Amino acid sequence: MSPQEVDAALAEKEGTVLVAVNSVCGCAAAKARPALKLALASADKKPAKLVTVFAGMETDAVAKMREHLLPYPPSSPCIGLFKDGELVHMIERYHIEGSDLMRIVNNLQGAFEEYC
Repeated sequence: MSPQEVDAALAEKEGTVLVAVNSVCGCAAAKARPALKLALASADKKPAKLVTVFAGMETDAVAKMREHLLPYPPSSPCIGLFKDGELVHMIERYHIEGSDLMRIVNNLQGAFEEYC
């Protein structure tokens, strides 16, 4: 909800954190959120922590999260995976809106398998 909470969520330098920048757009509702739910429900390995910020509502928190997601340009929805404090995997909006649901699920599960 705030820049301070974003920094606190990503402050730990050990373990994995999955970040979802959520939005009200159709691709968030039809693809990003369902893909996250399916990937997490059926993955053997999962991130240790799950966090989200909501574009259009939590403006300051989203701006702070986007600083952590550099060098990727602002994108919502998007999904980032951090390991030991470093961004190691990113799914940008164009990956979400241009893909079918199971491709996104498989992308996430592959990242979980590799980094978690």
